[in-house]
Amino acid sequence: MENDEVLNCVGMDCPSLIAKTVQKMAEMKTGQILEIVTDNPDIKEDIHVWCRKTGNEFISVEEMEGKTRVKVRKGF
Repeated sequence: MENDEVLNCVGMDCPSLIAKTVQKMAEMKTGQILEIVTDNPDIKEDIHVWCRKTGNEFISVEEMEGKTRVKVRKGF
């Protein structure tokens, strides 16, 4: 599945990481896919909660080389 945008959040804590995600998603169109790259392990749980609250779709999470890559689809 191809990404429409990639957001580098390496080094950010979760409140800042989610705030950046919200900002980036606001720029995107419905149905587009955002990949978030981070070294913060809390994203795995936080992104699920955020997606449920906002109507966006969680697609996947992948860990590789000390980084976590999360994909979400803009729902509205």
